[in-house]
Amino acid sequence: MKKKLSPLALARLAGQLALTKKGFDVRILKLESISSVCDYFVIASGEADVHTKALGNAIVDGLNEAGYKPYHKEGMNEGNWILLDYIDVVVHVFLEPTRRFYALEKLWGDAEVEQLADEGVSTSKAKNE
Repeated sequence: MKKKLSPLALARLAGQLALTKKGFDVRILKLESISSVCDYFVIASGEADVHTKALGNAIVDGLNEAGYKPYHKEGMNEGNWILLDYIDVVVHVFLEPTRRFYALEKLWGDAEVEQLADEGVSTSKAKNE
């Protein structure tokens, strides 16, 4: 039996999986103290619908290997905005223009933000701007 991950560790794993497929501007928004929706949003961007679909599939497959199946998923066929709901963690994979339009980072502007990169997690946890 696999060890259960904390919601933050699950969010970071999802973000790292997006990075393995060249997802960019990968961020984790900490919502646990400001919302009852979930504890964390993971937000990533892709360059084209085939790219966002590859990101979504990499996240689903990688988290499945870790013992986590999404409670709900949508947008995998279109690839414009993919939503993967893991209850405590909700992953959003966007085409960049769609991400700018919906601006979840601004909507949840009070959330602490972690920026992920291939080198790991940014030490900056400044509030989102």
